[in-house]
Amino acid sequence: MIILDPVFEILAIIVDIYFKIVVVQVALQWLIHFKVLEVSNKYAQKTVELLDKATTPVYNIIKSKIKTEYANIDFAPFAVLLILYFLSRMIISIRLSIAG
Repeated sequence: MIILDPVFEILAIIVDIYFKIVVVQVALQWLIHFKVLEVSNKYAQKTVELLDKATTPVYNIIKSKIKTEYANIDFAPFAVLLILYFLSRMIISIRLSIAG
């Protein structure tokens, strides 16, 4: 149905944007952990705060459902990325099945 096509397109865009937010947040945390980026930098602090506000609620939901920490490494971001990937594939699959 042509009416639903924009809805699936918007959903795909939202999933893609959130996927990128999680990737940037993980990369930024690694840069801070390995001291490539200083947390005292005010722009880095604001960026970290913004990304944490966007990702922490989702990570907490994942952490409440499954154990995500092994050897002091939190795998919640990777679980979210995996879920987002499958969600994206599901949206594409549904969209193609409706279209044709």
